[in-house]
Amino acid sequence: MDYGKYKYEQSKKKSQKVSSKANELKEIRLGRSVKIDKHDVAIRVAHARKFLLEGYKVMVVQRFRGREMAHPNIGFDRLKAVGQQLSDIAKVTRDPVMSGRQMTIMVEPNKDKVAAYLKAQAAKNEPEEELPELPDDDLDDDDDGIIVGGDEAEADAEAEDKPEASA
Repeated sequence: MDYGKYKYEQSKKKSQKVSSKANELKEIRLGRSVKIDKHDVAIRVAHARKFLLEGYKVMVVQRFRGREMAHPNIGFDRLKAVGQQLSDIAKVTRDPVMSGRQMTIMVEPNKDKVAAYLKAQAAKNEPEEELPELPDDDLDDDDDGIIVGGDEAEADAEAEDKPEASA
């Protein structure tokens, strides 16, 4: 093997290295102010959970506007609650910290907890014993007693078409 070919293969190996998602960061914003509904927070937590299951680190941001700055405890409590909701698959790497007009918390996936969570979800989604298919003998699928289609309907239609023989 010549040296040029060797150097070329080495450069190809370097370019094929896959970057880790653990280094990538996703940001979830809890609205433009502290006045955000519980349901909206639950949606943001669901998005954060999806990102964590994919292997991303997540930064949750709570912004403060105007007089909300006088009550940072509201945002602190909300971010702590978000950290608790995600604790089944993640670990909090940075507690809520105030920086300027926003407070942030960092969570990253815990590989053992994520694997256990995915295994539990797979077990929950397994289909139970399937019921056998029943033959479709009954052409009347509603309760009115009228059969639509099938051999009997064709026989009735033919009987109506033929004129009755008069004796």
